[in-house]
Amino acid sequence: MRAVGSDLTNKTMRFAPVLVNTDRPMSYEPPTPPADLPTDVINTLNDYSPELLRDVAHYAEDLAEYREREARLAEAEEENESDERPDDLPDDVPTKATITIKEINDNRYYYWQWREGDRVTSKYKSPVNPDK
Repeated sequence: MRAVGSDLTNKTMRFAPVLVNTDRPMSYEPPTPPADLPTDVINTLNDYSPELLRDVAHYAEDLAEYREREARLAEAEEENESDERPDDLPDDVPTKATITIKEINDNRYYYWQWREGDRVTSKYKSPVNPDK
């Protein structure tokens, strides 16, 4: 006599999560691509499996967020740079530069200095006026 269910194996069943888009009702017609999407992209995507399309969608969303964040950071840096840039700061000297004094042959000079990676870069500014 066999016990009920004895022919079942002890395998772990795995289920992939299914994402359901509740923002739009499901249609029986293929979706219409955006008008500004290049034809070669549309043709490439039409050849992809549903799983690969979801991977592309996730990557595209992450890439869009990354680029938007980079654009915001660049814009904020540009605003800060234009707000804080001293009038006498040359265009090729970053706003993070500081003024230092170097003594060369008993003469004192102002230099802009800033760090580029492991190096400290200097650019001549002007002589130090001892009367000031």
